[in-house]
Amino acid sequence: MDSNAALIVVDMQNGFLNHHTQHLVAKVADLIDRWSAAGRPVVFTRYLNYPGSPFERLIHWTRLQSSPETDIAPDLLPHAEQAVAVIDKPAYSWFTPQAVSLAAEERWSDLVFCGVATESCVLKSAADAFERGFTPWIVTDACASDAGPEIHDAGLRIARRFIGSDQLVTSDQALARLATPTTEQEMERSGHPLPQ
Repeated sequence: MDSNAALIVVDMQNGFLNHHTQHLVAKVADLIDRWSAAGRPVVFTRYLNYPGSPFERLIHWTRLQSSPETDIAPDLLPHAEQAVAVIDKPAYSWFTPQAVSLAAEERWSDLVFCGVATESCVLKSAADAFERGFTPWIVTDACASDAGPEIHDAGLRIARRFIGSDQLVTSDQALARLATPTTEQEMERSGHPLPQ
């Protein structure tokens, strides 16, 4: 994993938390704490549905249009307040104009996704990252589906085909990759040129 990796916490909002996803709050909080302790940036996303959206018109899904459903989970709110940004998005993907600008400004190369829901917003964001030239990662034990574990597993199966099996990692694997920079990354960070 490149030293320019950012953790993207996807849609950890009240409206997506249920008996299938509630356990994720503590897992994501721990991942954020450990990620931040390594000096790496964290970004939150917040999905905001709206009247007449494609979700309403085509799927007949009207939820997450207002507080408290759209609010970040209370136990994660302190983390969101410390994040580089909270990106509001009207669709599945993290790639809003604000997110695209932020990633370019910060020169992030790797985007590490966790959160809800594995088969929709996490998967779509990771696939979009792949197509835009980023190196996407999905933290498998720090994402879930509000539709249940079978749908979570289905999302991971599709992700393996979309972005590659090696891009799906556990929290411990992701953090271990941060702790072991390559020689090239070490040389760059220290300001020493690489030998030609």
